[in-house]
Amino acid sequence: MKKFNVTGMSCAACSSRVEKAVGGLEKVDNCSVNLLTGTMLIEGSATEEEIIAAVEKAGYGASSAEKKSVRKQEERALRDSETPRIVKRLITSAILLAVLMYISMGSMMLGAPIPSFLANDPMAQALLQLILSASIMVINQKFFVSGFTSIARLSPNMDSLVTLGSSASFIYSVVRVFGMSASYTVGDIDAAHAALHDLYFESAAMILVLITVGKMLEARSKGKTTEAIEGLIRLSPKTAKIVRDGAEVEVSIDEVKVSDIFAVYPGESIPVDGIVVDGSSAVDESALTGESIPTDKAEGDKVSAGTVNQSGYIRCRATGVGEDTLLSQIIKTVSDAAATKAPIAKLADRVSGFFVPVVIGISLCVLAVWLILGRDIGFSLERAISVLVISCPCALGLATPVAIMVGSGVGAKNGILFKTAAAIEETGRARTVVLDKTGTVTSGKPAVTDIIPGDGYDGSALIKLAVSLEQKSEHPLAFAVVERAKEMNISPEEVTDFSAVTGSGLLAKLGGEEISGGNLKYIESKVVVPEKIGAEYERLTGEGKTPLFFAVGDALAGIIAVADTVREDSAKAIKDLKDMGMHVVMLTGDNGRTANAVGEAVGVDEVIAEVLPHEKAEAVTRLSSLGKTIMVGDGINDAPALTAADVGVAIGAGTDIAIDAADAVLMKSDLSSLTAAVCLSRATLRNIRQNLFWAFIYNFIGIPLAAGAFISLGIRLTPMFGALAMSLSSFCVVTNALRLNFVKLEKNKKKINETEKNKMEKIFKVEGMMCGHCEAHVKKALEALSGVESAVASHEKGTVVIKLSGDVSDSLIKKTIEDEGYKVV
Repeated sequence: MKKFNVTGMSCAACSSRVEKAVGGLEKVDNCSVNLLTGTMLIEGSATEEEIIAAVEKAGYGASSAEKKSVRKQEERALRDSETPRIVKRLITSAILLAVLMYISMGSMMLGAPIPSFLANDPMAQALLQLILSASIMVINQKFFVSGFTSIARLSPNMDSLVTLGSSASFIYSVVRVFGMSASYTVGDIDAAHAALHDLYFESAAMILVLITVGKMLEARSKGKTTEAIEGLIRLSPKTAKIVRDGAEVEVSIDEVKVSDIFAVYPGESIPVDGIVVDGSSAVDESALTGESIPTDKAEGDKVSAGTVNQSGYIRCRATGVGEDTLLSQIIKTVSDAAATKAPIAKLADRVSGFFVPVVIGISLCVLAVWLILGRDIGFSLERAISVLVISCPCALGLATPVAIMVGSGVGAKNGILFKTAAAIEETGRARTVVLDKTGTVTSGKPAVTDIIPGDGYDGSALIKLAVSLEQKSEHPLAFAVVERAKEMNISPEEVTDFSAVTGSGLLAKLGGEEISGGNLKYIESKVVVPEKIGAEYERLTGEGKTPLFFAVGDALAGIIAVADTVREDSAKAIKDLKDMGMHVVMLTGDNGRTANAVGEAVGVDEVIAEVLPHEKAEAVTRLSSLGKTIMVGDGINDAPALTAADVGVAIGAGTDIAIDAADAVLMKSDLSSLTAAVCLSRATLRNIRQNLFWAFIYNFIGIPLAAGAFISLGIRLTPMFGALAMSLSSFCVVTNALRLNFVKLEKNKKKINETEKNKMEKIFKVEGMMCGHCEAHVKKALEALSGVESAVASHEKGTVVIKLSGDVSDSLIKKTIEDEGYKVV
């Protein structure tokens, strides 16, 4: 996709014309022009020269945006150089207009005093009005250059409407001045005085000033819509401390190269992407992921540009600089999303394409009708000019892009990246969510869930035996056992004669005695499995867990169950999605028994299991035929399904292939971000509809009103009020879009009252809990204590989380737990 900057566009008709001109090129597959940002995205094989030539032929300017770095490119695009010029033009015009209005309105209508040489000379008053209005027209010549140029190319735009309205008022008034001169020639001073009331110089000038006021308000409001991107750009430091010859040297960020070692002190922003090679710290990544809790970083961990080092001193090796940093890619994604077109914008685009010529035609018809009805030329011209200046295609053109810009910016602040405007819209329309299991609903990392010792063993002894055997295995389930041993501070013993039986288990010797571990079939070839252990096996497999059996000689030592644990937020996120009217489906290649157990635990509506990657895509396509569908995944095998869905959403911690195939990325890697994404998309879609409604209804009511359809009711709209209404219409649309900054992304977010704020939470590490019964014993004992509001025990994590409503000593809590037969570490 190629990106270009387009200059000279003033309204939706302009962007529509550029889009049509470039889209008509043979080698252009798709063209999207954004009036708000002045950018154009092109898909196809057309050369840069062909594209620029097509834009210039349509009457506008274009330049490639590909040659600059992402950060510099966006800084240039977002820099508001237009508003200062508009303000200067407005101030000068307003001063001249004030004098003009005083003479034309204040003196003639209100009797305000003016110098005697003017009061007694109507011709002098007329000439002064002519000079003042002509000066204002020269100051605002931008409208006339753009307007007349567009008319000459037979492609009128909004500036054409302003130009025609102002010019018609001015030319008519000049003709009346010549009439006054004729009255003077014959000595009819009274007729010359009366003719002063038929001059419209103030209208010609007022139209320009009011439109300029609207342009200024619109420009300032537009600037607020890009605050999210500007905030991201400001995150990146301008310098970095590079380690050279053992010393730290501060250099420009542009001088940092891949593999350079850079240092970051507490409180400083990380300049580029890298890997920690020395030191440890807590890093605030909230600007990129929306996650407020700092992330611990140690040697070997990745760090990203724009995040903040909060505590320790670290040194890192640069892995991504310039455009290759995660921050730059986020900026590009948000900017490109704002530059694309949402499907809902197509109606507005079609209307904008022929809006201005139609309005000009209506204006001429209004002029002719009133003249035919016997009205004088002044009245008829006023009606025609009012139609010209009240009509506004800008509101239509801005209705969608401003909402998309604000919505995508809000998403970026919360770790939700939409790649296109269509993705934002389709996410809001979707009614089915398909979730991959591993790495999406679950953590994707196996962990020990149950420890069931056999006769003569306790939990610690069983883990010690298991880790001694598993420490030499490369199997993912072995890593889960090793990790649990580390949590329990249990060190393995050295084994000999280690061997792995492919697909079955492990065998070794420990202290001269044979030890073994593996699945049920393998262990039954070694020992007799008691009936009660067999019952536990059935229970564990029914829960979707993988039981690992361990034996010493011909005696069974016990079972350790391992499973891919469900993410903490999955069940709540799925409930929230269902409450929002979504049909939630879990899609996985795992066996049906495991999949159904996980699906039941998290509360999905439907489980589709034992499917291959290409079958996942077929299943998503089938669901999409029933309605808009979102697919959420993280692995390479999810890429086909992500592409097949109406909206593919990748978990941020997933593979590059999955992220590339997706339409949106959840940087926080949790499903709660998905509910936030749906809330944001629905709010953005609702905002676009509101904008389009007001843009259409404004013109639907405004044009008949300006044409004089309600004159019989005493309602008459002058060109000046028409210009004011036109100016405010675009401002109102942009302001409405800015309300998206206040949308609440958390469904049913509850306020925390002061009582809850003051409650204390304590976490204790506890050894010896093996199952749900153990958890229940600990919970019951602790909640019996005065001051303990609730206790949540987890044998999987080896923790007890206690919420206190009063003062309870740690020693009392420890004693209570240990009285139940467990150890507080």
